Amino acid sequence: MKPPNIEFSTETNIKRQSDLAVFWRLWLLFKPYWGWMLLGILLTLVTVMANVTLMALSGWFITSMAIAGLANVSMDYFSPAAGIRGLAIARTASRYGERLITHEATFRVIAELRQWFYLHLEPLAPAVLQSYHSGDLLSRIRSDIDALENVYIRIIVPVVVAFLASILFLLFLAQYDDRLALIELAFLLIGGVFTPIWINKLSKKPAEKKVELSTELHTRVVDSVQGMGELLIYGAAEKQAQKIDKLSSELLKQQTKLARYNGLSQAILSLCANLAMLGIVIIAIPLVSQAGISPPNLVMLALFTLASFEAILALPLAFQTLPETLASARRIFKIIDTKPLVNEPTSASPKPNNNDINFNSVSFSYSPQTTKNILDNLSFCLPTGSSLGVVGNSGIGKSTIINLLLRFWEPTEGKITFGGYPIQSYHGDDIRQYFSVATQTPHFFNSTIKRNLLLANRQATDAQLEEVCRVAQIHDFIHSLPEGHDTWVGEAGFKLSGGQLKRLTIARALLKDAPVLVLDEPGEGLDSKTEKAMLAAIFSYQKQQSIILITHKKVGLSLVDEILTL
Repeated sequence: MKPPNIEFSTETNIKRQSDLAVFWRLWLLFKPYWGWMLLGILLTLVTVMANVTLMALSGWFITSMAIAGLANVSMDYFSPAAGIRGLAIARTASRYGERLITHEATFRVIAELRQWFYLHLEPLAPAVLQSYHSGDLLSRIRSDIDALENVYIRIIVPVVVAFLASILFLLFLAQYDDRLALIELAFLLIGGVFTPIWINKLSKKPAEKKVELSTELHTRVVDSVQGMGELLIYGAAEKQAQKIDKLSSELLKQQTKLARYNGLSQAILSLCANLAMLGIVIIAIPLVSQAGISPPNLVMLALFTLASFEAILALPLAFQTLPETLASARRIFKIIDTKPLVNEPTSASPKPNNNDINFNSVSFSYSPQTTKNILDNLSFCLPTGSSLGVVGNSGIGKSTIINLLLRFWEPTEGKITFGGYPIQSYHGDDIRQYFSVATQTPHFFNSTIKRNLLLANRQATDAQLEEVCRVAQIHDFIHSLPEGHDTWVGEAGFKLSGGQLKRLTIARALLKDAPVLVLDEPGEGLDSKTEKAMLAAIFSYQKQQSIILITHKKVGLSLVDEILTL
């Protein structure tokens, strides 16, 4: 699925975009689900109108029955009783439908936003995303995306329903007396317009601060979990815990402020509702004495006015939620608006003539601000089916060769070709299909050994799994486990040692049917005997593949056809 092709007239720099511009961008993203959203708004409006009408009709009916009883006259109580039952049923049905539709629309929107965000995020990895902390990215993917659900269910729905319902309320009251409508309008404006705007201004700084603190807290917690061993070794766990506690306290402080503002707004709305009812009663009593309205209608109008404020009850919270939602949206758009450092070709990827790799005077620097290159005027040729050993100290640029081949970065100068075509003519996903890489820092999901291996080839058979595990010198260990390949490795593979993970990484790389195999420091974490046996088995197993062996040691170099020293 391709990212939605949406053109925005707003400026690229998200900090310079107005709140309206950011909100409009969000609204455009919801376009595929406008039908669901409008249906949810309609059902919410029906629910509000049913509630208010039920309250008003009930008051009129009880008062009419009481007056009829005192006057000892009969009245038709079947019709209003049936109306009350009908409104009660309508309220229940519309409430159920409203919850069902609005939540369905919200879940669909959030699912779309997550996919949309990932599709824009993927081209930025790893070149752009390396400048972001993993905890910060996690916060944007989870908390910030989740916060965007407020746009529909907590902001759009309450505002639209309040506007439409208020118009209907005012038209109804104007049929009895214009002054009644004016009183209703005055207090609706105070409770539904001025109070939310005031609350919005009060909540802006605490809400934005809450987003910042929540992100920093996520980052600190992720750092603590990932670096728990180092924290305990160097006695820094207590200090880190204090920092987290301080952030938690500051976050709680901002949340308390927002809760107080919300409580204040609800108190103001309650006061407005009661004052509006009092004003309606004061105006309506003389009308009763003048026979302008009947006594039951007086009660009906009073209860109608009191109940009508349900339509604006959610507005202060909507406007209080708005700053936090917009702050989260800005954080999302800040990443989305970032241009990838690697530009994809506009045409389809070519079909390589062979698997030859050529570096011709290639230079590269990770930062354009520095004059020092990681790679400087590098040239080599790796013919199809041959092997190359890349040797050098740590940090000299050996792994950079992989990043350039996989199109994670573009070379600063020079030319790289694969299969006779410039590497820039290949799409990133296409060129990566020709390489199988055993990286230095692999990732293992909290699943079984088998499922982690099958990431490289989902159609692989059990026999193939066992074969690559034997080559990687990890079969005997897996066989000794009670659950074998179904053993869970834990989050990031914490249940296994570094050497075991390294061999599983190599087994996974061998499982992928790719013409070029790249081994980045394959002996790291292994004893020399195991490393020699494993490399010998790999070179014997992969006779048709091109192999790039990246290492800072001499082990295995006797197996390669050519050695490149950096």
